[in-house]
Amino acid sequence: MEIVLFSRPRVNHTAAELRRFITAVSDCGMKWRLNEQFAERIGNLTGIDIPTDKRYASLSETELATDAIIVCYGGDGTFLEAVRRLNGRSVPMVGINRGRLGFLASIPADRMEEAFAGLRQGAYTTQQRSLLQVEGDFPEAPAHPFAFNEFTIQRNTAEMIDVETYAGDDMIANYRGDGIILSTPSGSTAYSLSVGGPIVAPECNCFILSPIAPHNLSMRPVVIPDTIRIVFRVTTRSQSALATLDNMNYTVPNGASFTVSKAKKSINLIQLQNISFYDTLRNKMMWGLDKRDLDNNNKI
Repeated sequence: MEIVLFSRPRVNHTAAELRRFITAVSDCGMKWRLNEQFAERIGNLTGIDIPTDKRYASLSETELATDAIIVCYGGDGTFLEAVRRLNGRSVPMVGINRGRLGFLASIPADRMEEAFAGLRQGAYTTQQRSLLQVEGDFPEAPAHPFAFNEFTIQRNTAEMIDVETYAGDDMIANYRGDGIILSTPSGSTAYSLSVGGPIVAPECNCFILSPIAPHNLSMRPVVIPDTIRIVFRVTTRSQSALATLDNMNYTVPNGASFTVSKAKKSINLIQLQNISFYDTLRNKMMWGLDKRDLDNNNKI
């Protein structure tokens, strides 16, 4: 088994954590490599020189062994960038959280040694996570026309936009406001959640439509089977709107239309046996915690 590590220079690394990380990787008993930018970051902060044979130039171009596992070190943004760079290659992925919330990068950084031991022992399962495939009026065709979390259409000026939305041939609504989010179950804990969308277990085969600041306050999120193609038609008084595929932004013209469907490709997300989706959800959302206990801990 080979561990292929990926991180971004934008992650707020510290020297102490990187020393611990390299120690954990070196002691894990598996072959490993990491991306050039990450190696340079480690060298600059810790003085540790990562050998050339432990480096690779680009995740999108490097060859991966059949038993390779991608380990992302950062937050959910790092995880999403790794998904984009893999460009549909079916490689098991897992994330160690060095970001803020971390639903995709679900392994706490203080449990990384335990995580590497679990990977070495095969104490994990893989879960297929769906991708959105988007076609439409982009200024130029995206190199990676897929989204793991969500596809959005949003205003990029002070003016509201209208987004006519169809499930197949059936019109759902004309969403007037700041925009609309179409998310996968994986993305239900991301942008969709912040605008009032439901949390959906990753095993569910569905899309979630969540309006962003709708002008009509009766509009609510809608859950739709992922076997249906979703069509969006954009109208705005300004000359353009903003479309996003996860963390990639595109300025699109007034009158643009987009068709979104479930991609044939999927992502294999590693689930360590001692860290479930519901464990992550409960811990990140702090469900069941008494605010008085938190306040008391902060006073210590």
